[in-house]
Order: sequence, then C-alpha cells, then structure tokens
Amino acid sequence: MFRKSFLALPFLILFMAAASLSGQQGPAADPSKPKAPAARAASPSASAPKPFWSKEDWSALPLKSSGLDLSRIDAVELAKWDNADFTEQLLRVQWRANDPMDLFVVLPKGVEKPPAILYLYGYLNNAERFRNDAWCRHMTQGGFAAVGFLSAVSGDRIHMPRPFKEWFVSELQESLGASTHDVQMVLNYLDKRGDIDMSRIGMFGQGSGAAIAVLAAAADPRIKTLDLFDSWGDWPDWLKESPIVPEDERANYLTPEFLAKVVKLDPALYLPQLESRKVRIEYVLDDGGTPNSAREAMLAAAPKSADFVRYKDTAEHVKAYHVSGLSGWIKAQLQPGPLQPAMQPKTGQAAAGVASNRP
Repeated sequence: MFRKSFLALPFLILFMAAASLSGQQGPAADPSKPKAPAARAASPSASAPKPFWSKEDWSALPLKSSGLDLSRIDAVELAKWDNADFTEQLLRVQWRANDPMDLFVVLPKGVEKPPAILYLYGYLNNAERFRNDAWCRHMTQGGFAAVGFLSAVSGDRIHMPRPFKEWFVSELQESLGASTHDVQMVLNYLDKRGDIDMSRIGMFGQGSGAAIAVLAAAADPRIKTLDLFDSWGDWPDWLKESPIVPEDERANYLTPEFLAKVVKLDPALYLPQLESRKVRIEYVLDDGGTPNSAREAMLAAAPKSADFVRYKDTAEHVKAYHVSGLSGWIKAQLQPGPLQPAMQPKTGQAAAGVASNRP
C-alpha cells in the first residue's frame, strides 16, 4: 500500500510522465465521459510562450518569497464536460519549468460564484477520481465548486528525466515546498477566472496532502477552513517511525542535512498559527501511516479552536463516512450564517461529514 507498490510500476510511470510532457492527454479516459475535445489555450496568444526562468525557494512558504514569476500562469483547456448538475473543466496549468499540472475545476450549475473546496489527496493517489461523475456530483452538491489536483513529485507529476529512485519522501523539501506554492498559484488562477467566491475557500487534505494544506493555509489567508485527514507531520518522528519509509532508505532521511531541509516545512510548526481558521483534524488510530508519536505531536500543536475526531479503526471511520460523506463538515463551515444543527461537528467521536480516502 505504500511506496513499494508505487515503484513496482516504472513503465506505467514513464507512460504517464511522457503523456504529461506531451500535453496531448490527461488521466486515462473515463468511459462515462464523452471524448475530450482537442486542447486549446484558455487565453490564446499569437506568440510562442516565453520560457520559465525562476529559481524556486522551496523553504519559503509565501509566494512573494518563492522566486516564482507570479505574473506567469499558463493555462490550456484540455477538455470540458457538461452534466445535468455540473460542468467539469480539465486544464493543464504551469508556472515552473518542466512541471505542467492537470487541474480539475468542477462547477455546480445554477450557482453564480460558488464557494470552492480544494482537494489534495495523498501522494499515491492519481487524478482518476476527479473525472468520476459520482465524485463530481457529490462534491458540488449544495452549490460548491470542487477543485482537484496532485501534489508535486507524485503520480503523473513525476516527469522524466527524474530518476526512478526519487519519490515524494526522498524529495520531501521539494514535494512540500513546491506543492505549497502550487496551492497558492491555483488560488491566484481561480481568482483570475472570476467565477469563484474567493471569500469562501476551503481545503481538504489527506496524508501528505493534509500536511501541504496546513503549510498553504499558514501562507495564504484566503484558505478559510481546513479538513485534515490522517495528516503527516512532526518530521523527525514521522521519518523515524512511519512504515511508509522503506527501511533500506530510512537512514538517509534521518541525517542532519536532510532534516535541516524540512525543518521549516513541518506542519506542527504552523498549526498554532491557524487559530482564526476553522480546522478539523481526523485520525484513524489503527492506520499505521502516521506513527503515534507524530500524531500526538500534531494534535498537541493544533489550535485550541480545532475540532478533533479519532476513529478507533477503519470500520468506525467507514461508518461515519456513510453518514454524510467526505465534505459535509467543510461545506457547513463555508455556508453563510450559523451552522445547521445536523452538520454540527461532534468533538471526540465520529462526526458528520467525515473525510475519507475512498472515492
């Protein structure tokens, strides 16, 4: 379930990376979707695009210190699908050299400038769920936009000629820093579109995606609410004990040099800064991805106003998930006015709107 299954498919990764670089296709076709039209520029230009020349600082969380050219957001529409309840747009966006990224923007029909929730799953996930009609329908239910993408150094964002031995954890500084910048650049792009209510932005993160969500929220006040499911963090203990890290590589990630690169990118440092945000932290206690020591450090660092949900096992989590699905809680936080009674979070037990790593 961890990195070994990821490395067992090098030829699949090579295929996806080549497809991403070619700009000719996104994720594998979904038979429920019509054939995608030919790619076209979201903002057509007669001249060839200029090359990217920025040197990015992955340890600097805010965009203004990142080194990226903030005026440069290239966006190409690859496909657009029309559904009775929503429209979905697949874009290829780019703001750094050799790193195009697929961005899925799903809008509910009949809602002018809806609030939006960003979805960033764990590093082993791919983009297929974002093209699933059931996922799109559920996430836009209630008049919300859903925005999905993958983190850096994961899935079909592993672009050649990157060596196969490099993966999310081996390049943890880049994975976290670049993805934190990506979240903010996605928000900049959404703001430019003009069809999203930028005063009501939430973010759901799972595992590594939850760690990135914390960093992004600390850097960008536009993120008003966070739902963090099985968040990684507290890097010294996480790297020392997590079974996600292969034993034959673990010593490489416990050196002073490696830890120094990620010391400024630890979610445990930034959680206390989110007191003014609405935050929920969920952990499944029998999930070994995040060791107990790191989990407790994250919970101790959380703002006092945060809601905590601990599930004793996966079965309890699945039961809670079926109550109101992935985004019930976060949608309630983004609604204007007081929370509806049925959506009130229940601290310390399975709450309504439980996040899930299931489609």
